[in-house]
Amino acid sequence: MGTVYQTRGNPILSVTRRLLIRGRTRREGRVRISGAKNSAVALLPACLLTDGTSVLQNVPDIADVAVQKEILEHVGAPVATRGDGDLEINAAGPIGHEVPYPLAKRLRGSVLLLGALVARVGRARVPLPGGCAIGSRPLDLHLKGLRELGAKVEIEHGHICAEAGSLLGTEIYLDFPSVGATENVMMAATAARGVTVIYNAAKEPEVVDLANFINAMGGRVVGAGTDTIKVEGGHPLRPVEYSIIPDRIEAGTYLLAGLAGGGSVTVENVIPTHLEALLAKLEEAGVELADCGDSISARLAGRPKPLQVKTLPYPGFPTDLQPQLSAFLLLAQGTSVISERIFEDRFGHVDELKRLGGRLETDGRTAVIEGVERLLGSPVTATDLRMGASLIVAGIAAEGETLIEGVEHIQRGYERLEKKLGALGVVAEWIE
Repeated sequence: MGTVYQTRGNPILSVTRRLLIRGRTRREGRVRISGAKNSAVALLPACLLTDGTSVLQNVPDIADVAVQKEILEHVGAPVATRGDGDLEINAAGPIGHEVPYPLAKRLRGSVLLLGALVARVGRARVPLPGGCAIGSRPLDLHLKGLRELGAKVEIEHGHICAEAGSLLGTEIYLDFPSVGATENVMMAATAARGVTVIYNAAKEPEVVDLANFINAMGGRVVGAGTDTIKVEGGHPLRPVEYSIIPDRIEAGTYLLAGLAGGGSVTVENVIPTHLEALLAKLEEAGVELADCGDSISARLAGRPKPLQVKTLPYPGFPTDLQPQLSAFLLLAQGTSVISERIFEDRFGHVDELKRLGGRLETDGRTAVIEGVERLLGSPVTATDLRMGASLIVAGIAAEGETLIEGVEHIQRGYERLEKKLGALGVVAEWIE
């Protein structure tokens, strides 16, 4: 038996499980979107900023959240389930400063304990984190931000060790609009004396969600969603109840899954403005769209038109939807070109999509997809989260059965997967 993850509403998720997709079924239905994974893994550490018990609502029941919960409990903040999607985080007791390696290696978001712990207890010892193998994601901007706030930061024996007697607000310029670095600096800056200004900050909705959470606790963060964020530190923070935003990547994945090979789908509990880059490309591909406020309906009759897409930081096209869009375009009426500008190694899905009959070639950070008339189901293996999602999209569009291994990667970011696919009319089942 391999690694297991115990989540709130699911049975133990094991690397021995596989997902069977029966393709070319009639797809028409509605899916309710869960809370954002990337918000949840940031807001859970942010609960450590206050001495008390906070409640997070709309938390997705996924493996990444389960790992982040274990990390909080290890440092002294017990997490209890209060209801469906609600977690109660008790940070009232003494908080430790060390994150265990066995947990950190399973979750890239464990690095977000750095800013939270430095702010709360003045020091942190966090192992260099794990996560998906999609290319180099250096932590230099995280370390630079903490150092400029006045923390002493070193890497010792594979651990990031940070210590600060006091933090002082300053101006910090990020060489790249890193989401994680922006979030770490924001959290640490809540404990700094004076004002911290982050230039070239990440604009992602999850960064805005963290800023709104800090403000709900009594902090003062302005400018989130722009490239300049100001944090006025030193304000006392209090426990709060807060609802996490919907997951724009999950919403995009189910839109593409429902449309793959022609279909109709409605995603509910979404913020359409968070999906503007994807929706623009879907319209370009010939998809009929209807924005109903907190839901989006989409319909595609036949094959999509080919596209040219370049991934960019938000509000550009999200790299986390690039593999799924690649799968959607396998049946396009022509040749599509996708340029990956965020991660240098995010075409791992290409070889697996070829197993289903896709015609794809890569040259560096560019993929060329020549549309075909049909795909055929095949055994495939996922080695990262979004690659796994792309194999689901392709399996839905293919004729016959597609058996996906490596589903533990998919379960890091998608809850109740077989039920939500079933709501679209997709036949999906777990195979032990």
